[in-house]
Amino acid sequence: MTTFTQTLFNGLALGSVYALIALGFTLAYKASGAINFAHGSLLLLGGYLVAIWHEPLGFYLALAAAAAGTGAAAMLEALLLRKVRRTGSTVPTILTIGVDILLLTELARRIGGDVLTAGDPWGSRIREFAGITVAEARIYSLLVSVLLVAVFLAAFHRTRWGLAMRATAIDREAAELMGVRSDRLWMSAWALAGVLAAVAAVFLIAFPAPGLDRNTGHIALAAFPAAVLGGLGSVGGALLGSLVIGMAEAAAAGYQQQLSSFGSGIADIAPFVVMVLVLIARPQGLLGSKESNRV
Repeated sequence: MTTFTQTLFNGLALGSVYALIALGFTLAYKASGAINFAHGSLLLLGGYLVAIWHEPLGFYLALAAAAAGTGAAAMLEALLLRKVRRTGSTVPTILTIGVDILLLTELARRIGGDVLTAGDPWGSRIREFAGITVAEARIYSLLVSVLLVAVFLAAFHRTRWGLAMRATAIDREAAELMGVRSDRLWMSAWALAGVLAAVAAVFLIAFPAPGLDRNTGHIALAAFPAAVLGGLGSVGGALLGSLVIGMAEAAAAGYQQQLSSFGSGIADIAPFVVMVLVLIARPQGLLGSKESNRV
């Protein structure tokens, strides 16, 4: 029972952080129709900026500056994609792969073989309750992620920005005829995705993780199945998919001994196994519409 409770909490904490990343994928797709494969490099950029700025600025100011910097980088990427969006439906998506390679290469060169820390205030402290031991960082990751998701959902459903986002995702031309400025919407959505990536990076490199290294950006690949699983372009689907993927990964790690016959790295591939199984039965995702399959 203790293992189950521990796995449940770890799955919720991990899924909540994945939700921030999956929302970034979803926002980019809803605003531009392009899958942002450079989202992992934006996450790595956010974590790197916090790691190098937390000493001179302090953690909270460094996080704010890193979120702003990552948001600005995402806006520059969106600006670049706007220039090519009329050349073909797949060109912007392919371009994000090139941006990802360039940014990851430069960040890997700067990080080298080092493992950097974010200087977060919760450090390596742990808490015990209900018979389980959890890292304090995971408690904060769950609380902060839930708060940010709640704020986002309120804005998405109750503001003009959210209405414009939903209208653009349904029919861009009709939305533009009704006065929606799609270019500004595109930029704001990508900037918000960058900000969420920076916040997610802080919790992904916090204890019990060793810190930020050159491969940290690959963690975003585990959140991509969450966005696809829920239905690419569906906000609710991204949140549901994140919880499913987080639970699957935590369960694979928590019950590693019982699953040893499948190999030692089952937790790393669990998100993709779940994604494939679900998409075989429901290609549009859990909450996605059939139109969501088109890029």
